[in-house]
Amino acid sequence: MASDVAAPPPQEIDPLIERCLNGDQAAWDTIVRLYRRKVFNIAYKFVGRHDEAEDLTQDVFLKVFRSLRTFDRRANFSTWLISVSRNLCIDHYRRVRREREAINRDVDVVTLARPAASDSAQDMLERRDRVAMLRVALDELAPSLRTAIVLRDIQELSYHEIADRLGVPEGTVKSRINRGRTELARQIVRLRERQEPISRTGVSG
Repeated sequence: MASDVAAPPPQEIDPLIERCLNGDQAAWDTIVRLYRRKVFNIAYKFVGRHDEAEDLTQDVFLKVFRSLRTFDRRANFSTWLISVSRNLCIDHYRRVRREREAINRDVDVVTLARPAASDSAQDMLERRDRVAMLRVALDELAPSLRTAIVLRDIQELSYHEIADRLGVPEGTVKSRINRGRTELARQIVRLRERQEPISRTGVSG
């Protein structure tokens, strides 16, 4: 990623903002070039991964572009941009944490797939329902993510073994597993949200 040039003083950024608001793409490209490294560094501190930081950087600039008309031009643009960046990164962190908690609580695929000896009939019934939901959620994943999840969390292969089997670097394997688990949690949440109205309507008053 190319380094940013020195950010201009407030009196010079204001004309760029004005041009952006008038639809000047070149002015927007200049703003992105001026502040991209600053935003990326903030994102990287939150996620610690280059690819995720790149994605967050894109999200920040999209949010900034959409919010540009609401920016108080009397304020410092750089300070505002940093605030937007941090808030979006915090939201991302909280969302990922909730999704990981959901995975730990509800999408432990090994536990879901293997009944315990102490399971009661009710436990087995509930486990069967969870496994069915898990299978539906897995089917919604992209094939590459689904394969990585199955090999790691169900077949319990090591990252190295999965990399050998798929013919990809271990870093790619880890990325697919992380993305797959996150998407799997989202699918589980969606499926539960669909089931809850059905459950409520099925309860007699």
